[in-house]
Amino acid sequence: MGPHPAVAAIRLAVRRVLHDILNDHQTSRAFAGRHLVPTAERPPSPLVLVACSGGADSMALASALAFEAPKLGVRAGGVTIDHGLQPGSDLRADEVVLRLGELGLDPVESVAVTVGREGGPEAAARDARYAALDAAAERHGATAILLGHTRDDQAETVLLGLARGSGIRSLSGMAAVSGAGGRYRRPFLQLDRQTARKACMVQSLQVWDDPHNADPAYTRSRLRHEGLPALEKALGKGVVEALARTAQLSRDDADALDAWASQAEAGVRDATGLLECAKLYALPPAVRRRILRRAAIEAGAPAGALFARHIEEVDRLITGWRGQGAINLPGKVVARRQGGRLVIRQG
Repeated sequence: MGPHPAVAAIRLAVRRVLHDILNDHQTSRAFAGRHLVPTAERPPSPLVLVACSGGADSMALASALAFEAPKLGVRAGGVTIDHGLQPGSDLRADEVVLRLGELGLDPVESVAVTVGREGGPEAAARDARYAALDAAAERHGATAILLGHTRDDQAETVLLGLARGSGIRSLSGMAAVSGAGGRYRRPFLQLDRQTARKACMVQSLQVWDDPHNADPAYTRSRLRHEGLPALEKALGKGVVEALARTAQLSRDDADALDAWASQAEAGVRDATGLLECAKLYALPPAVRRRILRRAAIEAGAPAGALFARHIEEVDRLITGWRGQGAINLPGKVVARRQGGRLVIRQG
């Protein structure tokens, strides 16, 4: 008799991702071999870490990694981040480390971080977490870090992007592969949260439910407990799947438009590198705005603070030119039109 369907589903998802990681790893080894890198310097079997909070999603992910990795010759470890936002968070992190070790993961560690305030509590915690995970990957020489985001998380991300009105890229949700060199992998984006919880239950895995996930002070929590249930009541049960599908379709479209913008950018710059307004005007709006956004970021505007309304204002210097003055952007960047050219630089 095989494993419970929920356990089989999480293991299959992780197995597929590990195969992808191995393929990438073997390609890098083959490249090293062709270039006569000494054997001692060639990469050993890859180390894959799981980022684990102790919640159901990441505990299910950790259990599946511990089961699948040895069969494929992959080393498997884990890391938990102590955000220090609740009393006793350090003790809880120690418990997670203990559970990961009991699953057979090695190395395992807890990393304490200091959460700032920039961008709001959720964004600040996320920034601190990813910085710590990046550092852990470098410290241990990990090839990849697995994250336990599910289809439900993806649906929430799409709705948050829709509410911000930031365009198709914000509707594309989380990528299955992201980060420098494809470091972050999300095996569970096609699985729902209930499958992960069921897998923990049938394997008798202890899980911790973060009270922040039910705290109405947090936007994502309100969406999870009020917004999505209201949508499902009004539109039917397929809302989460439809939103996750929207994410993938939006990502494909956004990737294509990004590639178009990259190819078009060289053709709209003059000999000095300035953007020519007439040539920008001739491009489709979706392509033109991508070029403008990239130019603003290159000039020093923080990507996270640069919203669609900022780019729309800059775009009007091209499409609705009435002699208007300079546009102030985040990061003390200023955009102005001068002699048929668009100048974007720090003020």
